[in-house]
Amino acid sequence: MSFAVLQSAFGLAALVLIAWLLSENRRAVRGRLVAVGLALQFALAVMLLKLPMFRDVFLVLNRAMEILEEGTRAGTSFVFGYLGGGALPFEEPYSGAAYIFAFRGLPVIVVTAALSSLLYHWKIIPVLVRGLSFALERTMGIGGALGIGCAANIFAGMVEAPLFVRPYVGSMTRSELFTLMTCGMATIAGTVLVLYAGIIAPVLPDALGHILTASLISVPASILIAGVMIPESGQPTLGEVSPPSLSRSSMDALVQGASLGVKVFISVAALLVVLLAMVSMCNQLLGLLPAIGGEAPTLQRILGYVMAPLVWLTGIPWSEAHAAGSLMGTKIVLNELLAYLDMAALPAGTLSGRSTLIMTYSMCGFANVGSLGILIGGLTRIAPERAGEIVELGARSVLAGVLATMMTGAMVGVLM
Repeated sequence: MSFAVLQSAFGLAALVLIAWLLSENRRAVRGRLVAVGLALQFALAVMLLKLPMFRDVFLVLNRAMEILEEGTRAGTSFVFGYLGGGALPFEEPYSGAAYIFAFRGLPVIVVTAALSSLLYHWKIIPVLVRGLSFALERTMGIGGALGIGCAANIFAGMVEAPLFVRPYVGSMTRSELFTLMTCGMATIAGTVLVLYAGIIAPVLPDALGHILTASLISVPASILIAGVMIPESGQPTLGEVSPPSLSRSSMDALVQGASLGVKVFISVAALLVVLLAMVSMCNQLLGLLPAIGGEAPTLQRILGYVMAPLVWLTGIPWSEAHAAGSLMGTKIVLNELLAYLDMAALPAGTLSGRSTLIMTYSMCGFANVGSLGILIGGLTRIAPERAGEIVELGARSVLAGVLATMMTGAMVGVLM
């Protein structure tokens, strides 16, 4: 066994230990939950990353991503012309010069949202959610309502997923509520899955399969971390699947999905403008300070030093830990989209192929400061009677989500 594998294995134990040190009731932590959570995470990782049958599924998923991107480009070319990928009326000065992210990258969100809504209407996603929730209930001993909410997070966002169990959120135990919040922070929504995969595809083969696998593997990790930080002390809440929205026909489902996608599109575009502006202004102010090691201090460099020891736990070599730490810091303070964009833009050789893979998994989740406001706002509308508790647990859910996704990165490091 190589040192890198042992490093990742040590990191798994260390991340669980950090969660235990932050626990509300260390004596109430169930050893079975930790053991089963790690075993389930390992089994999923082996099945999805090592078995030839599932590697073939990755190829199918990547072809599906190509079809989705090509279909989106057909729509954007018609609506936006050459800005959306149509024939150029001029010659590009260099390859990719005419690629405009707002008209080529972000519209895939709208198409994915419409497609997801259609799959909900056709009962395909609800069937998958029932199957996954049944598996989580049987293996990790959680209640039906929480199992459905956690399973739904693989396909839906942190606010949309709780809508599957909206009638039960108000009566969930403190541990279940925190677990539901953590799971939302440790996974990503289907609406941005293809977008993220498209961003990192140039530096990571089979990107879509890895992004989807990361979201799957992080579910048991989030249940484990949340159960350690706030152990269960009550009776599990039972529940049944409820659709997040009702549609009368396939066309109605497409219209509803497209409307939701437009809102997400505008939100993501606006957030990118604001966050990138904030980073630039922050770096300009930091540039007034004395140089460190001959270079001007930047937010990314400072975050790199802070996060380097933690990303080392996932299996990143120390020589690459500062660059990887900067990515993780960007992911937490800003968001994972900017972190993936930064990773795709790194000079060749900054991160090894193994480190790129580990960071893809470690950053695959909504756990960041911006998402905290979205989660609190959404959940307090679903369960206003628990508003105080939701606000209280908010910051801890971000930390728990980060620990969960880093566990997923470390698990991948054990297998690679």
